[in-house]
Amino acid sequence: MNEGTRLNKYLSDAGVCSRRQADRLIEAGKVTVDGVTAGLGTRVMSDSKVCCDGKPVRINKNTVIYAYNKPNGYVCTSKEADKDSIFNYTEFPEKINYVGRLDKNSQGLLLLTNDGELANAIQKSKNNHEKEYIVRINGFVSDEFIEGMSNGVPILDTVTKKCKVERVSTRTFRIILTQGLNRQIRRMCEYFGFRVSYLKRVRIMNIKLGNLKLGEYRRLTEEEERILRKNCGCE
Repeated sequence: MNEGTRLNKYLSDAGVCSRRQADRLIEAGKVTVDGVTAGLGTRVMSDSKVCCDGKPVRINKNTVIYAYNKPNGYVCTSKEADKDSIFNYTEFPEKINYVGRLDKNSQGLLLLTNDGELANAIQKSKNNHEKEYIVRINGFVSDEFIEGMSNGVPILDTVTKKCKVERVSTRTFRIILTQGLNRQIRRMCEYFGFRVSYLKRVRIMNIKLGNLKLGEYRRLTEEEERILRKNCGCE
């Protein structure tokens, strides 16, 4: 017997939002199933018609995952919201969403997909997924600076998780984070009196930027996708 899918999971799998955010939308009466305002316990059947804020919601079974090299000067937002959107710089063959963000003055690896469940799993901070960056500052990367960055920095009314930091050159370092606070690396450096002049993400979990050129994207290999999904519990 097919008992259907919980509505919050359906909305998450469709890439609308996280399950927690879906619960809020349902409680606010913004979701309907077959024309009826849904409740938290509503389940979606294979032939159900789901709408959120009056717009139809469907799960795309033909999922894709791209690795993209975001250039400086472009933002992670919708095409309509900002002329400097990455989607105005690069055309993609499918309707996809970015997974996490890079700020306007940062470049490097960005994952994009139409698989909402996978996107949510990658972004959950409790999963402690690694993200690796190369960063240049307007000062000397000292042993004290590396130790301070590694052991947690007080920013945004919290202390950052311990992380891996190593010197690349006198002004450049490599950092591996397992969280994604707003402008985290820049704020961490500012705490020590430095300004970031260059920031490039080179890895997300098992996916590496490699020699992908700025503004170009590629589909993940089968092996990359298999490992990524396994590590996210989305096999």
